[in-house]
Amino acid sequence: MNDYEVKVYQDILEWKRQMLKRSGWINRTSKKIQTKVNQLIPEKAHVVITNAIKAMVQTTLTGSNLTTKKNLSRGLSLAERDQKVVEKIAAYRKTAMLEGAGTGAGGLLLGLADFPLLLSIKIKFLFTTASIYGFDTSVYEERIFILQIFKLAFSSDQTRDETMTIIENWEELKKDYMDMNWREFQQEYRDYIDFAKMLQLVPGIGAVVGAYANYNLLGHLGETAMNCYRLRLLTTCPM
Repeated sequence: MNDYEVKVYQDILEWKRQMLKRSGWINRTSKKIQTKVNQLIPEKAHVVITNAIKAMVQTTLTGSNLTTKKNLSRGLSLAERDQKVVEKIAAYRKTAMLEGAGTGAGGLLLGLADFPLLLSIKIKFLFTTASIYGFDTSVYEERIFILQIFKLAFSSDQTRDETMTIIENWEELKKDYMDMNWREFQQEYRDYIDFAKMLQLVPGIGAVVGAYANYNLLGHLGETAMNCYRLRLLTTCPM
């Protein structure tokens, strides 16, 4: 490793420490309440929601793959790739913020439309980031890795711990995770963002809350994706 890569690896270790810290009391209590609510939802409703999210994500994955430029990192150093990703994070945060403000100001119907719109922005960002770091998103296992990053960013403590292990040991474990647990995926994501997105539906404050929530959610996803790919490059893939 050169000096920059050594510093990056130290930053990754600190990021991992922060990611794996136990959630605060409010988040843990919220998760318990959401789990109880999920238990009250009829099984048929869970199946419908899961299938809807699965179809939505798969459609977004296909579309993002077709529109993502390939070979965005050819000949670039890790420092140059990182700089390109930082610029993309800033751009996508602005897009997510504007989208959240627009749908938040539009009341209930537009507020509900925010869910698929924000999801598509996040997935598109992940595809772009993967390409910058030199990974081919046309390969099925790379699209599954993208979903693992998504899960790591938006999940509860236990799922986050498990997903971090998958991310760190992807080359050894990937054959066991080619089929997504879509029910877990959608429940973890919904539970993570529920509170902020509910406030987005409140008249008068929806636009502000929507912009703020989306800006922070994309920023969190950006940091997570950046460190996952840097970790993978430094530990398994020769530069």
